[in-house]
Amino acid sequence: RLTGRKLRHVAFPLGGIGTGSVSLGGWGQLRDWEIMNRPAKGATLWFTFFALKVDTGRGESVIRVLQGPSQDDFIGTGSGAVGREIHTGGQLPPFRNCSFRGTFPFARVSLADEHVPVDVSLEAFNPFIPLNEKDSSVPVAMLRYTLRNTSKRAVVGTVSGNLCNPINVLASGPEAPTTVNEKRRDRALTGLWLTAHGLDPAHPRYGSMVLATPWRKADVAPRWPYPHALNARKALMERRPFPGESRSDIGTVRAHFSLAPGESVTIPFHIAWHFPNYEFPFDQIDRTLPIGKPKSVWKNYYATVWADAWDVASYVERHAERLEAETRRFHDALFASTLPGYVLDAVSSQLSTLKTTTCLRLTDGTFYGFEGSADTQGTCPGSCTHVWNYAQALPYLFPALQRSMREADYRYAMRADGMGQFRLPLPLGTKADWLFHPSADGQMGGVIQVYREWLIGGDTEWLRGMWPATKKALEFAWKYWDPNRDGVMEGAQHVTYDYEYHGANPLAGLLYLAALRAAEEMAKVMGEGDKAAEYRRLFVSGSRWFDRTAFNGEYYEQRVNPRAVDLIADSEPWKHASLANPQIRADFPWIAQQLRRGCLSDQLLGQWYARMLGLGSLVDEGHAKEAARSVFKYNWKPDLTRYEMLSGSRLFARHEEAGLLLCGSPKDRTPDATQYLADELWTGIEYAAAAAMIHEGLLEEGLTIVRGVRERYTGEYRNPWDEMECGHHYARAMASYSLLLALSGFRYSAPEKRMEIVPKMAETKFATFFSVGSGWGRYRQNRTRGSMTAEIRLDYGHLDLAVFRLEPKGAIRHVAATCNGKAIAVSFLREGRALDITLAPALRIEQGMALRLVLS
Repeated sequence: RLTGRKLRHVAFPLGGIGTGSVSLGGWGQLRDWEIMNRPAKGATLWFTFFALKVDTGRGESVIRVLQGPSQDDFIGTGSGAVGREIHTGGQLPPFRNCSFRGTFPFARVSLADEHVPVDVSLEAFNPFIPLNEKDSSVPVAMLRYTLRNTSKRAVVGTVSGNLCNPINVLASGPEAPTTVNEKRRDRALTGLWLTAHGLDPAHPRYGSMVLATPWRKADVAPRWPYPHALNARKALMERRPFPGESRSDIGTVRAHFSLAPGESVTIPFHIAWHFPNYEFPFDQIDRTLPIGKPKSVWKNYYATVWADAWDVASYVERHAERLEAETRRFHDALFASTLPGYVLDAVSSQLSTLKTTTCLRLTDGTFYGFEGSADTQGTCPGSCTHVWNYAQALPYLFPALQRSMREADYRYAMRADGMGQFRLPLPLGTKADWLFHPSADGQMGGVIQVYREWLIGGDTEWLRGMWPATKKALEFAWKYWDPNRDGVMEGAQHVTYDYEYHGANPLAGLLYLAALRAAEEMAKVMGEGDKAAEYRRLFVSGSRWFDRTAFNGEYYEQRVNPRAVDLIADSEPWKHASLANPQIRADFPWIAQQLRRGCLSDQLLGQWYARMLGLGSLVDEGHAKEAARSVFKYNWKPDLTRYEMLSGSRLFARHEEAGLLLCGSPKDRTPDATQYLADELWTGIEYAAAAAMIHEGLLEEGLTIVRGVRERYTGEYRNPWDEMECGHHYARAMASYSLLLALSGFRYSAPEKRMEIVPKMAETKFATFFSVGSGWGRYRQNRTRGSMTAEIRLDYGHLDLAVFRLEPKGAIRHVAATCNGKAIAVSFLREGRALDITLAPALRIEQGMALRLVLS
């Protein structure tokens, strides 16, 4: 619950996947209108806000903007607030008391004022239903205003929603488009339709907007009188159509109500938009595109589903009950978890990134992502493999969209020899032009992800289709990174820090080991035993090398290879790349920007992946745990005031705050032993490192890091629903979902119909959310003396289950199982601390059903 100054930077995104969004601000205002296919931080629409008029029955009326007191300043350029404050309703008095609570995908603003006879709460959301890509990609913000009469008299009143038509802002002159503001009504909705005449249907700003309500006592005033600022209060107070000359682009939808003392009513509104033409690139630096390349325009995915904004609003209203119920079901299942509140906050808040301009859906539905969003443009395009490598939310919640990323990457961004361009070119279908070298960490991560997607979804035919490209991607390492095939990459490896590691290093090296293990498992499924054996040999060799040569007793170091560039500079595909350019190499000494003996926070990233996917330990387990402990020891700073941040170029924390540095140095080593950007704090790496610590048994250390991140994002200095790195809503931050997997010990293999849940905390009474390719739900367990109960409940879809693994304490002599009260035959087998419960035959748990196990 946020109040006061913690409301200042709140901006809760409301929109669909790939649709852009409008954000709900901390005091109830609508801000950051990013609905026209590009970021637009700070964008407001003139006089767009909701207001309340209440008649008390004593011949007097009260009017308030449906917002709390603004936490912005009122300085402007020295002439007071003239922009954003006025446009979002600041000329009208607000409610005196306001609080904000956001538990994605729902946000709630509570308003109260002793001088207003009704309390108001606003609940805002957009459909977010895991596994339902269509309904989670609707360009709409759904607002529910609940009013409660707190007086002893009956009251009547009006909620007025005001929306400006922004569509003609591009042009002027005799051929400029003219705005269209129309009243519309059908059997379900009363609303305001906004578009423009005279704009080419292929223009990037062509489109429509709607503000509508299903409330039966509603009317519409399509345009305000002019000048609208002077007439706003009078116009809102009137029940009849607006007086005077109506020339403004602002229209109003008014919902009228009456309330007895103590009575409540909820009035819904839908704000829908439809701007079908996506333009790319939009004034951004893109090294994968030749200079002068013309911009391309294509249709948004949602434009292939809905004809215009009214079609969107009508669809939402027809399915409103189901959309809200299924979204709320997800919310309730997630927040029923017994994980610490700050962990659930980290997991849920970063899911909102999927609803921002960081993410697109191309015409055929393929998912595509920037790294993040700048104020007015995407940052770093191309579904960058070494950034999206960290994001774990999409594959578990929307696996079909994640598979589309992998398919597009291998189809359009890979050469015949397996080299991957780590930025997918657009428009979709364009082949990469190979002006940049490949990313070692991103390319190895892609191999692991193919295995992950197969585990989550279980589609072996999909795996069969992806397997040839997956092998090429892995074996490309043998051409330039690991030419002697000893399981150790020693060539120059481009990584997520935007430079090259020269020689073996734990970041790319352990990802390579994880890729070899994943490929070994996939080769077995594909019936290629010789390949599986070859991948196993390289894995064993590389694993031994890292433990024997790179582990320094505390953590894994880099072994710098001064000849790494020489090994590749005269070879394809590097001959046109920056590494092969002697002048660039002289001007920017890559060899000086090395990890060397620094302690890298994400040195166990490959191990993190392996733990999530059940691939076993990549290196010695004792070494891995000690490395995780060292990351916390050297890189965690509980108070940055005591630390001089010298090597980084950007500050992501105030000095009194806490955080995990990218790379630390033990005291007995010189400062230049760490890499460039070592002092920066990237939340995605903080989350991944925290989850890796939890996997290695360092629960307290991992949770400390997560708590530190979320204590930086409280609304006072930063938006809780916008974790930054290179831009807003940075994709890497969706590594936070891996915390849920680590703390619950969750794994699932759809091909084997095998689930495992081994909680790392609160084992006596534990509950968690889970999601796989076919369904999602919740798990809970309860331990008492001599017995244990466990329940798997499906809230959506279905779950096929043949084996369930857990870790009960003590000897288990009997297991009883029921599904919806019907007895199920099971057998069980102890394997160390774990207990495998086998259902024969395998059980399909459908939506609404629950499997209950009693162990004694």
